[in-house]
Amino acid sequence: MAGAQHTVRIDGRAIRLSNLDKVLYPATGTTKGEVLGYVSAIADTMLPHCRDRAATRKRWPDGVGENGEGPSFFQKDIGDDAPSWVARGRIAHRDHLNAYPMVNDESTLVWLTQLAALEIHVPQWRFDRGAPEPPGEHGGVAGAADPRRAPDRLVLDLDPGPGVDLRQCARVAFLVRDLLDGMGLDSVPVTSGSAGIHVYAPLDGGQSSEQVSAVARELARALEQDHPDEIISSMQRSLRPGKVFIDWSQNNGSKTTIAPYSLRGRARPTVAAPRTWRELASPHLRHLEFREVLERVEHRGDPLAELTRESAAARTSERLEVYRSKRDARRTPEPVPEAHRRSGGLRGAAARGRADAAHDGDATTAPVFVIQRHEARRLHFDFRLEHDGVLVSWALPKGVPTDPRRNHLAVPTEDHPMEYRTFEGEIPKGEYGAGTVRIWDAGTFALEKWRDDEVIATLTGTVDGGIGGTRTYVLFRTQEDPPQWMIHLKADRADRADRADQAELHDGAEQPTASTGARAGQRSPGEPLPDAVRPMLATRSSAAALEHLDAGDWSFEMKWDGMRAIVALDGDRVTVTSRSGRDVTASFPELRETAQAVVADSAVLDGEIVALGPGGTPSFSRLQDRMGLTGAREVARARRSTPVRFFAFDVLALNGTDCRALPYDARRELLLESFDDSDDGDDSDDGSGAAGGGADDGAAAGRRAVAVPPAFEGDAAAALEASRELGLEGVVAKRRTSPYRADTRSRDWLKVPLAETTEAVVIGWRESEADPAGFASLLIAIPGAHGLRYGGRVASGFTASVRRRVRRLLAADERPEPAVDVPSEARREAHWVAPRRVGEVTFRERTPEGRLRHAAWRGWRPDREVSEFLGGP
Repeated sequence: MAGAQHTVRIDGRAIRLSNLDKVLYPATGTTKGEVLGYVSAIADTMLPHCRDRAATRKRWPDGVGENGEGPSFFQKDIGDDAPSWVARGRIAHRDHLNAYPMVNDESTLVWLTQLAALEIHVPQWRFDRGAPEPPGEHGGVAGAADPRRAPDRLVLDLDPGPGVDLRQCARVAFLVRDLLDGMGLDSVPVTSGSAGIHVYAPLDGGQSSEQVSAVARELARALEQDHPDEIISSMQRSLRPGKVFIDWSQNNGSKTTIAPYSLRGRARPTVAAPRTWRELASPHLRHLEFREVLERVEHRGDPLAELTRESAAARTSERLEVYRSKRDARRTPEPVPEAHRRSGGLRGAAARGRADAAHDGDATTAPVFVIQRHEARRLHFDFRLEHDGVLVSWALPKGVPTDPRRNHLAVPTEDHPMEYRTFEGEIPKGEYGAGTVRIWDAGTFALEKWRDDEVIATLTGTVDGGIGGTRTYVLFRTQEDPPQWMIHLKADRADRADRADQAELHDGAEQPTASTGARAGQRSPGEPLPDAVRPMLATRSSAAALEHLDAGDWSFEMKWDGMRAIVALDGDRVTVTSRSGRDVTASFPELRETAQAVVADSAVLDGEIVALGPGGTPSFSRLQDRMGLTGAREVARARRSTPVRFFAFDVLALNGTDCRALPYDARRELLLESFDDSDDGDDSDDGSGAAGGGADDGAAAGRRAVAVPPAFEGDAAAALEASRELGLEGVVAKRRTSPYRADTRSRDWLKVPLAETTEAVVIGWRESEADPAGFASLLIAIPGAHGLRYGGRVASGFTASVRRRVRRLLAADERPEPAVDVPSEARREAHWVAPRRVGEVTFRERTPEGRLRHAAWRGWRPDREVSEFLGGP
């Protein structure tokens, strides 16, 4: 039986973990949960040694076994079930294309460990992230461009032959170090966690894998000639007893080495652990287990970090190629660092200390930012954040945003060198960027998120700087080709207090009417916004199908039992349209509160209008009292007895920018950030998505009429169970990478109602002997493959007063014949009406003929049109 499942969120991504109590290392009783704890704790130290490298995994699904000999297998290709957010690199082989995962972040490392990939093996080269990917998926790829960069490190694997212990390997490691020192290469030893020792040295990227491999082979041969009794460089296994084999072949572009800090699939949970040369000289040298490695890193840091920094110097130089190509150091006062010197690498001294020089001796560990006022041909501001050894830069044509409700355009520009953070001066006329540059503010920042399409950073500037203290900015990509970004200032408590004060000042202002509200959503020129948008629709699915969805790829929301609506905000004006496009603003004046709840000048939101019952769950029957009302007095009277709320679950546009092409996760984050959550009442905080509270006490509790219910933090099974316990309508699963496809029913959204429901068109009624003013049952038509077809009778779900009210409503629609084919036995005592009104019913099952059994009335659907059903379901 499968173990308990848990969903965790790492790097903003949901990952489902299971079988945490499963023992993976029987000799020590180490569980899967403990292994996951280790990789999460070591991630920041391990990732720099894995990033952008093709990861081959060795997996032990049933654990390593009592003696470390449990069944295992290598996996190279990423597979079809990998989450879409895992970075991939593709390599064209002679007759096929392999997609490899890249362990670039903690979420990927945890996901791989969940699959019992205890060992991560990586090559000495990295993928060129800017290179075009090989074409095609299968075959015909032999001529594709190679996306692999030149290796940035050399490794020699010291493998003890029979009769050789770790101490003898260490003596050979010192011989290797001395030889590398003579070539000007620093080196770092790594006890492999298996048998021997790996010796790493940084390279400047000036040689190919073939060249590095050839030099490594000559190094091994030279050491063998000098120490024939201790060392062998031949691949012939029969010659290895009593000697240390120097495996130089791992520098081949097709070979991999266990990643530093990776666990090993041995009897005990040992780790490929970077060490100091002092440790290697200890007579007590041994392999380390994962808890020891964590303790060492916490107290001593990473001995291999310097190697990573030296390799990064070459990568930084590559990132500045565009910057250098636009500037001549002889003609501009701007800093123009020289290209990374390729001084021969393996044939000469390696460059040292470049990363430290880039920081000019600055000892701060926090990354830095600078915002520069640039009076070029057009005044703009340059927004620069330190990342990967450079200043990643955006130009802000309208300056740095000062109002959380108004986003500004951010144009990506070339990476700048770190030295640029202190630059001020005059760029001469005729040079690139000619004009005056002045520092507007500078300081450090705390990074919350850095992805290819989104950056969130909290900047702390100088006392008298332009940003005025500490501010959090979100940069997000809205278009990929050509790249277009926006920058958003996140609201802080002071901002929210100011907006609350302003709202009080406007309490007595004239409220917009239905006619003025209809103008909401109109944009000024240059501010595109979807016009008359109809909502994206979910495809019906089953609980069994939903439970196979990976929470890492899908988000689960509660299904609200209400009326779908699009709410558009334009300044202080709000308009509400139904799913069919009908303006229903006048029916729901509470939703004017959108103007205070949303931190934006304009927005288009998708959501559900609900009326909460006494238990705090949405009640569709209560909502009936509000649907279809337009008169001011009747709306006001109904509002007092049946207040409604709008639960927003998607954003289609924000501050004039169309957001529909963004993936669901990005839209969801924008939605949350665009709402002022400083006073959202007493809603449930259990993450279930329950509304909380009751309708009758909603106003007294001060709850907002417009809110964003939380998404469910868990998998599909848990979401369905929560929906049942809370008495909600069901669950909607949404693919995290999906765009918003307006007016389309998509399989990127899947709905699972807990009770079977359907919309039905009323086509007649049967007389009641007990109440001549009412009716015994309604006769309905339901959507079919070719339009409407007879669906049977609905006899329950009505009160006596509702029966009489419906009878009066239908009186004006009577006609002599039914609108669809009706069996003769159903025609007796029937009165037929024109198919003009849509309702909703629940039912237990369908008959083979497609009719509903045990159908019960839920209420009218004035937001739906009969014409929607005439072309099919």
